[in-house]
Amino acid sequence: MIATSLALGWRLTVIGLAGVAGGAVNGIAGGGTFITFPTLLALGVPALQANVTTTVGVVPSYLPGLRGVRATVAAHRARLGALLAPCLLGAAAGCTLLLVFSAGSFRDVVPWLIGAATVLFAVSPVVTRLLGAVSADHPVRRRLLSVGVFVAAVYGGYFGAGMGIILFAVLALSVPLPIHELQVLRNLLSIVINSVAALIFVVRGHLALSAVWMLLAGTLVGGWLGTVLVRRLSPTLVRVLVVAIGVATTVRLSFGG
Repeated sequence: MIATSLALGWRLTVIGLAGVAGGAVNGIAGGGTFITFPTLLALGVPALQANVTTTVGVVPSYLPGLRGVRATVAAHRARLGALLAPCLLGAAAGCTLLLVFSAGSFRDVVPWLIGAATVLFAVSPVVTRLLGAVSADHPVRRRLLSVGVFVAAVYGGYFGAGMGIILFAVLALSVPLPIHELQVLRNLLSIVINSVAALIFVVRGHLALSAVWMLLAGTLVGGWLGTVLVRRLSPTLVRVLVVAIGVATTVRLSFGG
């Protein structure tokens, strides 16, 4: 593959640009790791190492999206407090699963994880409409939120690509709020989950260090661009783009080796 034969400078440039693109997608709707993870794979980084490197590298992409965070935290303090434990426990459990099982096992399950995240994101508007008449305080919605966030955190700790999409879908199904509030909540939860996973992965190693630094810088810039673009792009276009990226990545990993 041509990408694996690139000189170091070009490889780092490609990773940085992928970070900018992935950060922008995260800033818009989530799913930016559908860009950064396949890029690292194309550059010859092993799947397990590409995953943990991406998990650490995308953390800054959520920071620019926290505009208005004080008002949202004040309005949802109790809800966020209740979700802290599912985030922490789920992220730790996901990291443990990833580090216990072999890299080969992880590589085999990757396409299924990406495919499931893509489908969930694609159908979430339909499910949201079906649940539109159910009160936000209904016990089913509260349980769905707690369990959904825990599952998303496990997924995020085990495999970061697409976690933002899953969180967005869980929040949209459980908490009928304006899109900008859902984005702030998703970014807050994503930061907690990714930070826990990143801390564990930094301590345990497995990182491609040069790639991590490029992703940290690139996703920070991209996250800021995403917060600007989200005001100008059609939500339908954003959804189509993210689903297309997820489908392409699933197909590539399933049949492209």
